[in-house]
Amino acid sequence: VQLQASGGGLVQAGDSLRLSCAASGRPSSRYVMGWFRQAPEKGRDFVAFISRSGGVTGYVDSVKGRFTISRDNAKNTVYLQMNSLKPEDTAVYYCAADRDYRDSYDQIHEYDYWGQGTQVTVSS
Repeated sequence: VQLQASGGGLVQAGDSLRLSCAASGRPSSRYVMGWFRQAPEKGRDFVAFISRSGGVTGYVDSVKGRFTISRDNAKNTVYLQMNSLKPEDTAVYYCAADRDYRDSYDQIHEYDYWGQGTQVTVSS
């Protein structure tokens, strides 16, 4: 499966953005989907995941209550709605797909396919 992330941009603190991740090649419903982010000079960190059906989601504590992950399997697309953005949310955001069944989906090395990343910059 190929993943294409989009929707990043430059916004002010408190604004909102919605990222999209379009999958092609195979139905996205086969995969658990995740979003990760990498800030300048830092490692890539887990942000959120969503189960194949969309019924189960998980978030890193720092985005709970502000970010919402969702998916539309008919459109092979996963979304990350980001509200109340903060300067510390500035990063390149990556979507990823995991083909396996696990107890948790917050580990970067468990994901099999990655998109190219989209830059999100939040000014104060």
